[in-house]
Amino acid sequence: MKPVVSIIMGSTSDLPVMEKAAKFLDEMQIPFEMNALSAHRTPDEVESFAKGAAERGVKIIIAGAGMAAALPGVIAASTTLPVIGVPIKGMLDGLDAMLSIIQMPPGIPVATVAINGALNAAILAGQMLALSDSKLASKMEAYKHGLKNKIVKANAELADVKYEYKCN
Repeated sequence: MKPVVSIIMGSTSDLPVMEKAAKFLDEMQIPFEMNALSAHRTPDEVESFAKGAAERGVKIIIAGAGMAAALPGVIAASTTLPVIGVPIKGMLDGLDAMLSIIQMPPGIPVATVAINGALNAAILAGQMLALSDSKLASKMEAYKHGLKNKIVKANAELADVKYEYKCN
């Protein structure tokens, strides 16, 4: 099995956030790899990874980073693969990381999800891959339908909650 998605984080301290992406990809049976690479501490390794990812069969890279959050942009600068950036909450509640990832120069795009939004990054990767994989498209559709069912169930449960002045 070869990975089609690569999850990269600046440090293993980012694992509690990034594992949400791993769990979703695992649930959807999307082969992935997971590594820690630092744009500042291992720049040569980051460049080598990014330049060789497509050749190894990777189709999408999810890169999580906090604070200066250079990792997603550095990866995007060295590959034509889509890169999804996950800003990780740190010093300024993740605003510093989010702004670092969003503000890429023309020609070096990085799709960016919410702060600590690794799950959405994996869902976006799944949706992108589903464009050319009907089996995965069905799984993604079922997942989205399941989200609707959770809200329907929640509303049914709310109907049973009683208050003196509640009208529904």
